Amino acid sequence: MTDIYIAGIAMTVFGRHAERAVDDLAREALTGALKDGGACAADIGAAFYSGMTQGPLQGQLSIPGQVVFSKIGIEGVPIFNVENACASGSSAVHLAAQYLRAGSADVALALGAEKMNIPDKAKAFALFDAGWDVSRAEENYQTLVKMGEGVTPPPGSESDRPYSKFMAIYAALCRYHMKTYGTTQRQLAAVCAKNHHHSVHNPFSQFRKDFTVEEVLAAPPITYPLTLPMCAPLSDGAAAAILCTEEGLKRIGADKNRAIKIAASVLKSFTHRDMADLEQGVGRRAAKAAYEIAGLGPEDMDVAEVHDASAMGEIIQAENMGFVPYGEGGPAAERGDFTLGGRIPINTSGGLESKGHPLGATGIGQLFELVTQLRGEAGARQVAGARHAIQENGGGLVGVEEGAVAVHILSR
Repeated sequence: MTDIYIAGIAMTVFGRHAERAVDDLAREALTGALKDGGACAADIGAAFYSGMTQGPLQGQLSIPGQVVFSKIGIEGVPIFNVENACASGSSAVHLAAQYLRAGSADVALALGAEKMNIPDKAKAFALFDAGWDVSRAEENYQTLVKMGEGVTPPPGSESDRPYSKFMAIYAALCRYHMKTYGTTQRQLAAVCAKNHHHSVHNPFSQFRKDFTVEEVLAAPPITYPLTLPMCAPLSDGAAAAILCTEEGLKRIGADKNRAIKIAASVLKSFTHRDMADLEQGVGRRAAKAAYEIAGLGPEDMDVAEVHDASAMGEIIQAENMGFVPYGEGGPAAERGDFTLGGRIPINTSGGLESKGHPLGATGIGQLFELVTQLRGEAGARQVAGARHAIQENGGGLVGVEEGAVAVHILSR
């Protein structure tokens, strides 16, 4: 199999960029990635654009990638638009890697950009309510919230403000885990406090405020057991990666010592499984396939970035990645196993809860963190001696799980 490398990667600060357009954010990410890889725009043989919001929020349908790239100097090469819910950015990287392995080019670009903060927040939140089978939305909703039955929310733990229905579904997943394994709200707060602490050291993070566990628990409620700091915000931002074959690295003169190998790139989709059939979960299947391709196991991973649209996501994915047995993610988080300096640091970037979640850029932003770690360039959040890293990024919802999950393993 042809080896594929990330030669250059960059991201903007994720956050609220009221005065900046999508193409402006994309330009910053592209310029940074090209500089990081020692490349120029003319070196790119194909470009994969991930973005979900230009159509529903800005009215730019059909060819958002071509439109954005036309403004930032990418033209004439094959351009592919990739939309795969919150896994769009990782899907773009996966497809770029396959394109290179097919021999169609030796250098490819994956770039994701979003502008989610608009005056009409209800319109932005509606994006999430479309991330499932809309023809059966109410049926889906009732089925999923039933998973949380048997855990009674305490008084004052439900917000009277409008949020996406997905927040109630995240909460139901939390309650299912709580009643099945004994996971506690305090353990969720430990995940959240850890990620916000990590974000203090990340200059690209949307939020850089430290929280104690007690402050997370006392924060405004969303829906039990989730409080505001446990949930990812609406974010604007962009991220870009330059992928190369060995020949591509040589052609652009990239520094081989800073190029990071993609040891595995896997994309899996949902199945109509029973909630209790954990080994058939899409995240579990994706992780197992990635480990097999890379010839590595969970015990070999030094650092991980996983999809924590809510704090519960980190616990679920830590279990799916095989870092702990099912049901032990909460206690492990409370012990500090996933904290910088712990057994397997997770979300050293601050995770989606703190770093932000500009849908199409999210997965590439996760990979930016892991490349930075493997290069030894993460500063105060550096994992000492990191050699292997894993990323998990999911999106959408079909049945009882994500519609798509991407897992990448990177090696120094």
